[in-house]
Amino acid sequence: MAAACWCQLTSGVYFSCPALGFTPGHRVREMLLVLLLAAVGGCLGGEYPTFSDPEAESRFSHLAVHDYTERVYVGGVNRIYQLGRDLRLEDVARMGPRDDSPRCPVTQVCPNEPKRPTDYYSKALVVDYSQSKLIACGSLFQGMCTVHDLNAVSSFETPAAESVVANNATASTVAFIAPGPKNLPRTHVLYVGVSYTGNGPYRSDVPAVSSRSLDPANMFVIAHSGVTTGTKITLNSMSREIYPISYVHGFNSKGFSYFVTVQKLSTDPPRPFVSKLVRVCQRDVQYYSYTEVPLVCRAADGTDYNLAQAAFVGRPGSELAKSLGISAQDSVLFAVFAKSKDEADVYNKPGDASALCVYALSAVHRKFTQNIQHCFNGNGERGLDFINPSQQCYPTQLQINDEFCGMDVNTPLGGSMAVEAAPVLRFSGVLLTAVAATSTHDYTVTFLGTATGHLKKAVVETVTKASEYSDLVIDEGSPVHADMVFDKAKLNLYVMTDKKVTMVKVQECQVFRTCMDCLGANDPYCGWCSLENKCSLRGACAEAAQDPLYWLSYKSGRCTTITEVHPPQIQRTTARILSLVIDNLPALEGSFYCAFSALGKALVTNATRSANGVNCPTPHTDSLPTIPPGEHHFTAKLSVRMKIGPDFVATNFTFYDCSTYTSCTACVSSDFPCDWCVTGHRCTHDTGENCRNDVLVTGVSSIGPSIRSGPGFCPRINKTANGSTEILVASGISKRISVKVDNIQQHIARMRFLCQFNIEGRVKQVNAQLIGEVMYCEEMVFSYSTQAPNISAAFAVIWDVNKPFDNPENIHVLIFRCLGMATSCGMCLELPEKYRCGWCQDSDHSCQVYDHCNRLPTLWLDRKQTCPNPQILAFSPKSGPWEGGTNITVRGINLGRVFSDIASSVRVVHEDGKTIAECTPHEDLYVKTTQIVCHVEKPPNLTTGLVGGPMVGFMEVRVQNDYRARSREHYSFVNPRITSIKPGKGPKSGGTVLEVWGLHMDAGSKAEAYVGALICNVTSRDANRAVCVTPASTETLPQTVRLKLDNGLRVFEDYKFLYVDDPHVTHVESGAPGGQRGGTPRGIPSGGILISVKGTNLNSVQYPSMYVIVDNEQFISNCSVESGVEMRCKSPRVPPGRLDFEGGAVGLEYGFHMDHVAGVRNLSSRLPPFLMHPDPIYYPFPEQGGLKYYKSDYLTINGMNLDRASQESDVVVRIGTAFCNVTSLSRSQLTCRPPTTQPPARDPSGRPDTAKVPEVVVEVGDHLSFTIGRLSYESPVGGGEALSRPLLIGVVCGACVLVVAVVLILIAYRRKSTESSRVLKNMQEQMDVLELRVASECKEAFAELQTEMTDLTGDVGSGGIPFLDYRTYAMKVLLPNADDHHVLRDMQIDPIQRPYVEKGLRLFGQLVMNKTFLLLFIRTLEANRYFSMRDRVNVASLIMVTLQGKMEYCTDILKTLLAELIEKCMEGKSHPKLLLRRTESVAEKMLSAWFTFLLFKFLRECAGDPLFLLYRAIKQQVDKGPVDALTSEARYSLSEEKLIRQSIEYKCMTVYVSMSSQTVYSQGGLGVECGGENIETAVKVLDCDTVSQVKEKALDAIYRNTQFSQRPNKDGLDLEWRAGNSGRLTLSDEDSTTKAEGEWKRLNTLAHYKVPDGALLTLVPKQSSMYNLTLMTDKLDKSHKYETLNFSLKTSPPLSRATSPMNHDPEGGYKYWHLVRHHDAEQKEGERGNKMVSEIYLTRLLATKGTLQKFVDDLFETIFSTAHRGSALPLAIKYMFDFLDDQALDHGITDPEVVHTWKSNSLPLRFWVNLIKNPNFVFDIHKSNIVDSCLSVVAQTFMDACSTSEHRLGKDSPSSKLLYAKDIPVYKDWVERYYRDIKNMAAISDQDMNAMLAEESRLHAHEFNTNVALYDLYAYAVKYNDQLILTLEEDEFSTKNKLPWKLAQVLSIMCGEADA
Repeated sequence: MAAACWCQLTSGVYFSCPALGFTPGHRVREMLLVLLLAAVGGCLGGEYPTFSDPEAESRFSHLAVHDYTERVYVGGVNRIYQLGRDLRLEDVARMGPRDDSPRCPVTQVCPNEPKRPTDYYSKALVVDYSQSKLIACGSLFQGMCTVHDLNAVSSFETPAAESVVANNATASTVAFIAPGPKNLPRTHVLYVGVSYTGNGPYRSDVPAVSSRSLDPANMFVIAHSGVTTGTKITLNSMSREIYPISYVHGFNSKGFSYFVTVQKLSTDPPRPFVSKLVRVCQRDVQYYSYTEVPLVCRAADGTDYNLAQAAFVGRPGSELAKSLGISAQDSVLFAVFAKSKDEADVYNKPGDASALCVYALSAVHRKFTQNIQHCFNGNGERGLDFINPSQQCYPTQLQINDEFCGMDVNTPLGGSMAVEAAPVLRFSGVLLTAVAATSTHDYTVTFLGTATGHLKKAVVETVTKASEYSDLVIDEGSPVHADMVFDKAKLNLYVMTDKKVTMVKVQECQVFRTCMDCLGANDPYCGWCSLENKCSLRGACAEAAQDPLYWLSYKSGRCTTITEVHPPQIQRTTARILSLVIDNLPALEGSFYCAFSALGKALVTNATRSANGVNCPTPHTDSLPTIPPGEHHFTAKLSVRMKIGPDFVATNFTFYDCSTYTSCTACVSSDFPCDWCVTGHRCTHDTGENCRNDVLVTGVSSIGPSIRSGPGFCPRINKTANGSTEILVASGISKRISVKVDNIQQHIARMRFLCQFNIEGRVKQVNAQLIGEVMYCEEMVFSYSTQAPNISAAFAVIWDVNKPFDNPENIHVLIFRCLGMATSCGMCLELPEKYRCGWCQDSDHSCQVYDHCNRLPTLWLDRKQTCPNPQILAFSPKSGPWEGGTNITVRGINLGRVFSDIASSVRVVHEDGKTIAECTPHEDLYVKTTQIVCHVEKPPNLTTGLVGGPMVGFMEVRVQNDYRARSREHYSFVNPRITSIKPGKGPKSGGTVLEVWGLHMDAGSKAEAYVGALICNVTSRDANRAVCVTPASTETLPQTVRLKLDNGLRVFEDYKFLYVDDPHVTHVESGAPGGQRGGTPRGIPSGGILISVKGTNLNSVQYPSMYVIVDNEQFISNCSVESGVEMRCKSPRVPPGRLDFEGGAVGLEYGFHMDHVAGVRNLSSRLPPFLMHPDPIYYPFPEQGGLKYYKSDYLTINGMNLDRASQESDVVVRIGTAFCNVTSLSRSQLTCRPPTTQPPARDPSGRPDTAKVPEVVVEVGDHLSFTIGRLSYESPVGGGEALSRPLLIGVVCGACVLVVAVVLILIAYRRKSTESSRVLKNMQEQMDVLELRVASECKEAFAELQTEMTDLTGDVGSGGIPFLDYRTYAMKVLLPNADDHHVLRDMQIDPIQRPYVEKGLRLFGQLVMNKTFLLLFIRTLEANRYFSMRDRVNVASLIMVTLQGKMEYCTDILKTLLAELIEKCMEGKSHPKLLLRRTESVAEKMLSAWFTFLLFKFLRECAGDPLFLLYRAIKQQVDKGPVDALTSEARYSLSEEKLIRQSIEYKCMTVYVSMSSQTVYSQGGLGVECGGENIETAVKVLDCDTVSQVKEKALDAIYRNTQFSQRPNKDGLDLEWRAGNSGRLTLSDEDSTTKAEGEWKRLNTLAHYKVPDGALLTLVPKQSSMYNLTLMTDKLDKSHKYETLNFSLKTSPPLSRATSPMNHDPEGGYKYWHLVRHHDAEQKEGERGNKMVSEIYLTRLLATKGTLQKFVDDLFETIFSTAHRGSALPLAIKYMFDFLDDQALDHGITDPEVVHTWKSNSLPLRFWVNLIKNPNFVFDIHKSNIVDSCLSVVAQTFMDACSTSEHRLGKDSPSSKLLYAKDIPVYKDWVERYYRDIKNMAAISDQDMNAMLAEESRLHAHEFNTNVALYDLYAYAVKYNDQLILTLEEDEFSTKNKLPWKLAQVLSIMCGEADA
């Protein structure tokens, strides 16, 4: 799998879906932190996120986007993908292949039909918002549909075995959700259009068009079915095969559902194909309204585009709406059509001519009405004979309106009047396959996908005018699918091709940098924002609506531009007024400014508006920047702007400076109006001022006439005597230089001249003489001191002391040394001829000019002569195969001047000069005098190879056959041989480093290796080995290895190299395999953490490595392969400075280098991310000097971040030369077991040192170590003194007594030895039995843990969730002990007093709504010491009930009270963390109620689901094993206190229970009846269940979907066992058959009655008199209360943990037991063999915990996540958390743990813990004692997760804490992330919060009788009246508002003293 751009995915547990045939192997993935992960698919053009799956050879076919979460769902072959909005892969559901057959029915029951693996093809993908589910339908199992979790698509179920969609790969299916008939349980249904496939005998049962139920109880069945009709249309049997219908698109509009189809015009020949619109009325339960109308897209020239390819319904822009005669709010159908390939249109094969047509849906609606009215008037035929035989339309008097919903006449109806439109856009040579449309202000934009993978953008202006403006390549060559969907904001479009999904931006205005580019793009989204000088959307341009020129649309085509600046450039030293001509300058109020920006300076001058633009002066010359050295101008950006805001128009403006030119040629050739003054030798812009009476050469850019213009008139050096620009002089030679000069004026000729030479920075000058046009320099010696072969010397002719002539040709002197350019004769004679160098054969033998060689011709060799003494200095290679073909490179000196000198003179010779083999030189590789490359031939005398060993010789070269050179080293002809290859296999992707071992592997000049027919690239060779890298192979076959060395081919025949399948990594995690990290790889910056890798074919790679990527840089570590399925790596080392851990763990891209296998790289896209945690820190021993004395069995070392990435296996603790065995590792503590004796210390070299105390060193990974201190095994030395004499005497006496006692013991032991031997043998036998039983129990517990993880997933979620209504829920949370509180009833008062009371309460209610009064009222009550805790809770609940309809006011009061509470806490002595921990104030209870009210919706929509599933899972798991009916102990429990600690023998059974026909349960007037005795329900029970337990399980099964309060009571029913035809036996917990054993009686069970498996049981009502209830029933009724009973000493219960008075019968003297009998006395010795050590049964806690883990995780993750299945975070949580953050800020609290604790105390521990412990507050359920104890453990874990304190656990810690010890750190991370995410969210405005509170108030304002609540509050006001009046009178605001008087008035009225 892969996600383009980013992805994160974690592995999880497996589950099965047997109903669909999906077997175990589907993953349920947990979501981790959204991290930036690697892209496999890449991004289009480097911009667009994409998604592709390189692993799957699947073809994508359907795409859906969630409107709220913006998740993307993609259906392909065998897979359904869940992607984030940016196409990061989040989850994948594997749907196939599965064993299937088209001849097998949808039920999959076909035992005689062979099945084969069949691919799943996605046929429909629809988001069901009402149920927050994804509906996915595929071709498997006759076209069955599945329902997926929107947050994890891999979690899915198959709710019904229904054939819904097509069952092959190609047939069309269209499905969408829309309203259905009103009388259905669900308002919306699934509309489906399906092509007939004929694939199997069952396809005739699938209707062509249907609406299907979305009711969970009847998913996917036909929504309404009558005897012959229903919400379906089926083709008749005669037409199915010959009348194919392709469904293209579906949509709903104005109460109707539509399908766009392609079908034949009729069933009669020639049957051309046409497009049609199919419509049904959504209210029609019989489909009488089914109507078809032709959909025509025909051009004016008659071209009929008859095949609809795709369609889209959207809103038009205003221009298009106007041309269609509709409003911009109406809907429009956009459809793309193609013309058939054949002219007769009889084939449904589109050609390459396409068109876009647009239809107003209002016009479509009218056309359907017109067709229906036409038929109902009796005109024409009904048509559609492929459904029913066509008949004449039946005339009626009915007037058809637009809402007509069909009748049982004239149905189905095929209209003849078409919905017709002309194409707005036509394409030739392009097949359009997809369309999507949207509007942007006045324009309509369509996006058109093509069959070649392009996306075209077009603007539709009217129904007759449209134009294409963009063409993007999405996926070249792959057609764009019809499912193109916008995101929520319509800023991006998701485009899908066969293999790729791309998120394309609808506009990219920002890429256009200029106005012309912006408007030239013709993109209706984009326009030029003049005031901001950018291309943008209209909405992103400030004040765009103020003036049309502020935002220029593409239609205007006019940009604000500066068309002319006069003057266009000026001299820097001058100032001018510039005139700017500006087109389309906006009319703005205020002043304009001109800005000149250059070289880091911006200068602004005032501008004035002119008729054509603006005028502005240039800046002051002093303020302008200086022209950079070497430059002659600078270009400034000249822009026009307002005082505030950016530049809205700009151009370039140049400032130049003529005086920077120093030569005449450069001056007059410049682009600026510069002139040259000859005599003054200067360049100027103002000749009148600076060149008076001087000879002037005018510049080419100057304006005006001139007699001397341009560089041709400048005084200059023209050329040398030979016409070259280079004057050659040998170093040390004296020479006279002469050059020609031009344009020398008369007055110049009379001046003195100098020749100036700059040699190595030293200037030398000599006098010169002008004769005619030639300047002669006096003779001088040219030389230089460096070792360079030559140097250039600058040359100039100077006149008038310091004025040089121009030298435009750069004439210069080149001084050279022959000796420096060549060191050998051959090289010397090959130097360029211009130097005239030769070889001087004097004593020096050097390269010289003739003048330096003593002028002797015999000693000086010129270019035409041959050099003597050739030499071979080296050659390579030194050996080659005897077959020849080796290219030998010979290097030396004097190896010929030209190729012909050595053309046939190279060979390999014996020492005696005889030729072994010729070597033919290559002319193209010949380097004169120094290198020869020759091709050696096969020795002619060798025919069968070398037998006696290598043949050796020398390399020899002859030059012109006059001179000979021979090598010193030998060249050998050898016989290479391959002896082995390593490795013998490698992945088929190639990249394996293949070593070919043998003899003479380095022979020859060229080596080519082959693996089969594939070339293996050779990378290195030596004498014994050649190394190559294997190429990729398409096959996994053994291949022969061959090695070709030049002409010698060697084949390795011993064995072959095997290509195997590529390695595939399936699981990466930290630590040893199967660790406790949940499959997440983790590391630390120091690296070295063990990473376990699982997969397949891992051993096909020799040298694997792991890498992580930080800032685009890879950091690598090595791996070792353990087996083909397991590999171990060490985490890579990363510099800590490259990582930022402020936000927690850092997610990194990671992968593996395994040869060239691409599938194991970038694993972040499909596996859990690599999390880099900070390095752990281990603290030194706190003891003085770091010396710790060892006192106990374990050593504890403290630290920080110890287990975030590390596990026990990653940590090594050294104590000197020994190791301390690590036993546990937590977040802040490490525990290890040291050696039993003190080990020696280690010296610096690692050797033992017994003289020192050993150091404790902790090593983490390979690179991180901490020295903790020293550990001494000796006791601390104290100040001892000599023993005193009396003490010494006492010790001696004690020793004597001890000796006597030992003697006596030995005598007694001797007498007992025989008896002890017998007892010991007996005990040994008992211990053996006990050991076997312990082993059996542990093995059973382990098997449960491994096998039961998947048992509950598919079973526990069935049935609905029985939510309580809001009123009941609120009362249970606020007043849990008041089932029928009087606030739910009318107020019961004396009718005489009613007027007074009602008026008084109305006035008191007004007082309560006064903030001052209510706050003082609460403060007064809380200040009274008699105001109890119960009163506080009651008052807070009453206030919240009273203010239920005024939640805004209530929230204000709550915030004030909380602020006061925080203030009081800060002023007091208590720690701030204790705030809100307990409900000690009214404010704290009000906070609980506030969350209770505001989170009800969240509970219903999100959190209730996982909470109910957890409850159901616990109940079901507990019921799977024995449960003691009296003590509530269970085999499966999370609570140690409620765990059966014995081995209970039991058997699972299934009984069939029915309800008696007279059974009627009535309560409160509501009855629930069961339909008779024949309805038998299968119930899973245990043979050890009591009769009451069986009744409970039976009622749970029979009334599975009935709320608990509506079910019959088990105590009102008897259970009868029908044994035979007429025999009936009433079963009860106790009767005459109950067995008594002494003082104990055991409750009756099914095993007691010997009820068999499959027995028939009946629940019947008890007798109405209730007289014959058994005694046990009375006793069981008492089990609900614990009464104080008096027992005699003999029958008093033992003080056992599981015994309570309910076990006893005080009347009969019996004690009752079920499964566990707790003895009063100690166990007898003989009974020990039947008991086991009870603690071994604690493993059952682990088994139960493992089974329930997923449900606990789901609940915690839902609560601690800010994204909840499409719902946003409740505003109340964000609002309250922000309030607490603000309070902490106000009080200067910087400790984050304090705020964390406040938040935890306010919401999780105050609200969520209450609901987790009491799900019956939310749901209508029964919570048993054992379920309650399990929920308490979960709630305790929840509380621990919210705590900031470290949990240090030991062996004595409670089992409930030990059970979740490893999970709590993970949960803590969730909590911290949850709080951090909420804090980072945008703050909620008071307006939004108040709007939400007002809505809550409106919804629940009348749930309670507020008068009753006010009356109860009034009672408190009366009780504390005096104190309250006093408080009101002391308050200034109270007295100002007359509150004391108003309260007194209320008291008076309520007492009847005032007039009502």
